[in-house]
Amino acid sequence: MIDVRAVRREFPIFVNNPNLVFLDSGASAQKPRAVIDGIAEFYRSDYANVHRGVYQLSARSTDRFEEARATVRAFLNAADEREIVFVRGATEAINLVAQSWGGAVLQAGDEVVISDLEHHSNLVPWQIACQRAGARLLVAPTDATGEFDLGAFEALLSPRTRMVAVTHVSNVTGTVLPVENIARLAHRRGAMVLVDGCQAIPRMPVDVQAIGCDFYAFSGHKAYGPSGVGILYGRYDALAAMPPWQTGGGMITSVAYAGTEFQEPPHRFEAGTPDIAGAVGLKLALDFIEGFGREAIREHEAALTDYGVDVLSRIPDLNLVGGGQRRLSILSFNIDGVHPHDVGTVLDQHEVAVRVGHHCAQPLMDKLGISGTVRASLGIYNDKADIDRLAKAIEACREMFLR
Repeated sequence: MIDVRAVRREFPIFVNNPNLVFLDSGASAQKPRAVIDGIAEFYRSDYANVHRGVYQLSARSTDRFEEARATVRAFLNAADEREIVFVRGATEAINLVAQSWGGAVLQAGDEVVISDLEHHSNLVPWQIACQRAGARLLVAPTDATGEFDLGAFEALLSPRTRMVAVTHVSNVTGTVLPVENIARLAHRRGAMVLVDGCQAIPRMPVDVQAIGCDFYAFSGHKAYGPSGVGILYGRYDALAAMPPWQTGGGMITSVAYAGTEFQEPPHRFEAGTPDIAGAVGLKLALDFIEGFGREAIREHEAALTDYGVDVLSRIPDLNLVGGGQRRLSILSFNIDGVHPHDVGTVLDQHEVAVRVGHHCAQPLMDKLGISGTVRASLGIYNDKADIDRLAKAIEACREMFLR
């Protein structure tokens, strides 16, 4: 069992703001002291540019950077460190695949399948890639409860399906998608599979080999790490077949006016000076997560999610957005007759921080017939008392607007 009070002492923001109820980890998680202090110490003691420096400081910095790559490989159970590409975030990771792989492979009449739960970052890149190639973008639906409809998804697959790109955990509803089954069905049709793992990485075990996906993307800042760094996992043979998508220093083997030769993955996709300190911070964040155990974190957040569903379902005029039977860590809701922005403002007055709006998922909001929701998203530092504070603040909001 996770001792939340002990966890909160590891986060300076809660030490400095003991009354804060932070329920916006789905947007960006808070940072533990180990990450904050570790990044500062790296800048004080080990920072230099990486890979080509022959002096000791550069060698130490390079070692720290590559140690981070090794940590990510182990965290994802990837087969090879060369399958781990450092990027600025999941958005860049997905754009990398859509532009590099998509530009090389997609042709007129081909099909890309996404789900109706996707964040814009796993929708718009494929939309543009399809437009450029003359391909079709198809949308696999969720059912009335918010559960991913595996049967409807399978019916969409065809010999022209080239890519299936889905989220692992919905950032709007908390729906956990059956990514292993999705990958298995897609591969039967010869399609590639990309999984957006932003919401999954901080709160559940992720094994890319067990999932069977070809690509997996996540951002450091949602996993208690720094912003500005993220990861693209790609099967090595898939990465090796893809052309560079950005060019410059660090990703070449030789350059002449007549032409350029590029490095093998992952360096082929890491043009320019990387976010070295960000990679160091990401390693520290993943070590922090592993210190608790991802299964323990999942059990903690699953129990808290169930408690939140139970508590919020009892509040009159409150409507939870369906997340199916496997909802995890996300509680999206609306209050009849009260705009989400007004709810969020009142909750903030009670020191309860939530996200409001369409959560970068406008097509899903259109399907649900709403303009947006109030979203409470959980982290390792939340407990039942936070849910109770949320419910009390919601009651104050109802009192203000509905009575």
